[in-house]
Amino acid sequence: MVTNQHSGRRNNHYHPMAEINVTPLVDVILVLLIIFMVTSPLMVAGVTVDLPESSTSPIGGKEEPLSVTIDAKGNIYIQETKIAKADLVAKLTAITGEKKDTRIFVRGDKKIDYGQVMAVVSAINTAGFSKVALLTDPNGR
Repeated sequence: MVTNQHSGRRNNHYHPMAEINVTPLVDVILVLLIIFMVTSPLMVAGVTVDLPESSTSPIGGKEEPLSVTIDAKGNIYIQETKIAKADLVAKLTAITGEKKDTRIFVRGDKKIDYGQVMAVVSAINTAGFSKVALLTDPNGR
């Protein structure tokens, strides 16, 4: 009679291992992470504009922004000084000292044509100033 050499064991049946191989899962997650890291900067499109916050709290910054105002008659002002439209870029460049990252707030009277306001914003952007914001009245007056 043949004796069982593993007499100490009662159950000699095969038992499957209950482990999950996570290596493929980690590989897929890392590949997706790399794809999103590479493509997310490409999803930002449009003109860079420094928009003001919608709350009534003041916008923080290291330095005071320049204010360009267009009144109801179409006159252009830098701070409180009236200037000609042709001199706008030259005056801004002289005031900022070639610092193109200076914040510039553009305020336009609500009676003025939107095209005139956008012409001023376009001239400022064309000159290389990248932080331009259009201001509105937060109280809706």
